[in-house]
Amino acid sequence: MSLLDTLGSLLNSSNSPSPQGGHEALVAAAMDFVNNQPGGLNGLVEKFQQGGAGDVIQSWIGNGENQPIGADQLQNLLGSDAVSGIAQKIGLQPDQVSGLLSQVLPHVVNAATPDGQAPADGTLGSENVLGSLGGLASSLFGGKSAS
Repeated sequence: MSLLDTLGSLLNSSNSPSPQGGHEALVAAAMDFVNNQPGGLNGLVEKFQQGGAGDVIQSWIGNGENQPIGADQLQNLLGSDAVSGIAQKIGLQPDQVSGLLSQVLPHVVNAATPDGQAPADGTLGSENVLGSLGGLASSLFGGKSAS
């Protein structure tokens, strides 16, 4: 079973469907996106630094509070093609994906870096993220608004 299948199965088994359908796929796509960056998380950090948001992504990696990122800012950092690709993969509109991804990506990165440091190879390991996803989905899609 692939990492994406594992993530989707975990979320499907621990949460009821939500009106924001596709959140399971979005979390999986976020991890896949990070891991497929040149350099993985380290490459994403570099992209954020070049775009003037290095402090934001460092807050996600570090042990302090995660700084928020706006949907438009995230789309500018990642690029429209990347956001459109994620949207197509999970069956949502790019503007929906930008908004949801701006909420999901900080939690995914944070869960994958519990020691406050990016992995040397930049790959987000599933062992840390898998343990946190049930709470992540509940907090993001359970009782809170996605906007």
